[in-house]
Amino acid sequence: MVRANDICDVIEVNAERVDADRICGRWHKRCPVIARADVGIAMGGMGREAAIEVADVVIATDEPSKLVEGIEVARKTRRIVWQNVIFSISVKAVFLGLGFMGMATMWEAIFADVGVAILAIFNSLRAMFRT
Repeated sequence: MVRANDICDVIEVNAERVDADRICGRWHKRCPVIARADVGIAMGGMGREAAIEVADVVIATDEPSKLVEGIEVARKTRRIVWQNVIFSISVKAVFLGLGFMGMATMWEAIFADVGVAILAIFNSLRAMFRT
């Protein structure tokens, strides 16, 4: 019978050789192991609350394939966030320059800011749909 402390010892020994530790479990015995891992994953709708509390990622079903789907959604979301940030800062920089040269009024800058916010919201809605 493997104890949680034994698994923690193995993780500690191998920490130098491995980039990331991924430990998956739903039993209360694995809570220290899940907490120690770089990425703790709790699985199962009937998982122990302690395991869910210490985990970084919680999958409600007993399907490990959902982890791959979650990673894909996270990557897509990160791309969309960076698009919104870069677009917003770019438009603000343009209007800051135009305002500095006296070619843009305060109302135009406000209109551009609100327009960028609305476009960022619509761009973020793309994360809800699969490609």
